[in-house]
Amino acid sequence: MKKLSALLLAGVILFLACHGDTADSSGIVTKDTTAPYRDPDLPIVRRVDDLVERMTLGEKIGQMMNSAPAIPRLGIPAYNWWNESLHGVARAGLATVFPQAIGLAAAWDERMQFRMATAISDEARAKYEDFIRHGKHDLYEGLTFFSPNINIFRDPRWGRGQETYGEDPFLTGRLAVQFIRGMQGDDPHYFKTIATVKHFAVHSGPEPERHFFDARPDERDFRETYLPQFEMGVREGGAWSVMCAYNRLYGQACCGSSRLLTTILRKEWGFKGYVVSDCGAIDDIYERHKIVSTPDSAAVLAVKSGCDLECLNTFRHLQEAVTKHLITGTEIDTAVRRLFVARFKLGMFDPPGRVKYSSIPYAAVDSREHRELARKVAQESIVLLRNDRNALPLKKDLRTVAVIGPNADDSSLLLGNYNGTPSYTITPLAGIRTKLPAARILYTKGCELVSGVPHRVSAAKMRDSALLVAKQADVVILCMGLSPRLEGEELKLNIPGFRGGDRTTLDLPEEQEELVRAIAATGKPIVLVLLNGSAVSVNWEDRHLPAIVEAWYPGQEGGNAIADVLFGDYNPAGRLPVTFYTSVGDLPDFGDYAMAGRTYRYFKRPVLYPFGYGLSYTSFHYDSLLVDKAVAPGDSLRLSVRVTNTGAVGGDEVAQVYISALGARVPVPVRSLWAFTRVHLQPGESRLLHMVVPPDAFTIIDDNMQRVPLYGRYAISAGGGQPGTTRAATSNAITITAEIPDKAS
Repeated sequence: MKKLSALLLAGVILFLACHGDTADSSGIVTKDTTAPYRDPDLPIVRRVDDLVERMTLGEKIGQMMNSAPAIPRLGIPAYNWWNESLHGVARAGLATVFPQAIGLAAAWDERMQFRMATAISDEARAKYEDFIRHGKHDLYEGLTFFSPNINIFRDPRWGRGQETYGEDPFLTGRLAVQFIRGMQGDDPHYFKTIATVKHFAVHSGPEPERHFFDARPDERDFRETYLPQFEMGVREGGAWSVMCAYNRLYGQACCGSSRLLTTILRKEWGFKGYVVSDCGAIDDIYERHKIVSTPDSAAVLAVKSGCDLECLNTFRHLQEAVTKHLITGTEIDTAVRRLFVARFKLGMFDPPGRVKYSSIPYAAVDSREHRELARKVAQESIVLLRNDRNALPLKKDLRTVAVIGPNADDSSLLLGNYNGTPSYTITPLAGIRTKLPAARILYTKGCELVSGVPHRVSAAKMRDSALLVAKQADVVILCMGLSPRLEGEELKLNIPGFRGGDRTTLDLPEEQEELVRAIAATGKPIVLVLLNGSAVSVNWEDRHLPAIVEAWYPGQEGGNAIADVLFGDYNPAGRLPVTFYTSVGDLPDFGDYAMAGRTYRYFKRPVLYPFGYGLSYTSFHYDSLLVDKAVAPGDSLRLSVRVTNTGAVGGDEVAQVYISALGARVPVPVRSLWAFTRVHLQPGESRLLHMVVPPDAFTIIDDNMQRVPLYGRYAISAGGGQPGTTRAATSNAITITAEIPDKAS
């Protein structure tokens, strides 16, 4: 055996000597160090063309799946394209964990979104460089991230809605742009990381049917609701990657739709990057959608339609497809070139000294600055839903506080899904204990999250314990809500209220509702803190409890942020990115993708808490709304409005601009958000806010399904929420009408 090994080694040495090969420090064998693709001073397109021309067909196909093997003879290291960073670097060990995406949306803060994404990409790049130094090229160790999820949260039953930025295309698009910019960096030559907008394009449940269903919105809904945020992410954000969805759209698999991936994405929007399939979506084309009957036909359909990279490995059948003349080598080359342009733009084939991001130190991971930022983002995400008679903030001289509920001391739910591993977590209970070191803090779980799961202690005993604790307290803080174990991606869960990751009701789980009512019957002051990823219909609680706070899944610093709000060290200013309906009975069928009767833009009945709603510990007043009278179709509209803090404490205000087309000849939304900004004002301080409304606000999708200017009258509203809502708010909204004249008149 030793003699054979020595002969093999000698053969390898002889082969390298005869072919002029060398080996770099990572052990990758390189063929020709003078080849054009190795010259960092040449244009990337020329380098990529040169490299692809040197590859065999099998080598090219191998690069078209997420786990791309090394090609030693060309100096190409192995690379895995699959990584996650929804609200922090995920599934790759230690990382700072920020609030779940729905909480980021509740902050309504573009600047903060960019800061957070920059922090995430700092950690991502630092971790990548460390992996490379240790010769690691595995899953979740690369620079190409399958984030953000910018599907529209059209129905609160969808379990993955927590991963999105809510129900509005404009808010979603603005936050997506900032996330993409923060992830991809500002270098003119190299990407810091690559962001992937997903799931293109009409995808939001039901989860159990996601591999089968055919979404068929009418063309107007398709253009007005399901596409705008993707267009913003591509055109304005510059996303270099797009993920196509599992489902069909108008009968075509999203990953096999030339209309989506070529006509709209590349021809209409000018997309230059690469398209990646959702994981297993190419299998769906033949196994579940039954559009074609064989894996090679599914792979061919996807590539010909514009999908360049597969997450998983059905693309391996492209080799036989070429043999059968189902696809050409030229078509495969197109996809492979797009993939290598991305890798070259990430600096993977250039000296580290040329790529400024390669010098980010590993100390960026879980840094003190990022931990502080996680707390700040969590503070901004919290929404004050009810505060009857100024029940909040609580006084810090309380002697005894009861903290009760299944979400009071559960670290896992703080992190949502698609999360990293923080070095610590602060639960609500821990945050309250830290905030009140001299107080007596009594804690009991009180109940399980849901009925029908195994109980270590009987429900009756748990409730009795909660009542005993509540009766001893000066105030009771109830931590209720949901969990990523109940709502999420394709969960194997079917219990009352939940199905396969989705919800079948919007109410709090029955066991929690019963506990809330029992505690309320004690007559003790109660604050309800909700931790969840989707809207809940807390109708009884809204009528009977003095204070309700929505905290979402708030990340590793969530407990500190919640305590900061409850005890007045932070004045809440979050706003709802989704509508809180009164009942699931108010909604259309979950599987219907028509927008009629969904979201604030098309829902015409009373709601529990409207989109854009949120209270403060201070009050604000709006006046002097002025718009640029010279506006015309195709122009942006500039407006100004003055906002004043009329209360006694400083705080943030989220100014929102809504526009309604009056007398439109085709169906249009009741109103749509078209501008917003978050500002901080001290007591008595006024500020004149200047905002810009984009030209699309004054267009419609006509009967020919084309976007055209709409001339005529518009209602333009500016304030701390939607105009005309029935909820008492801490700020007013003022509305004026404006005329958009026909340029030809």
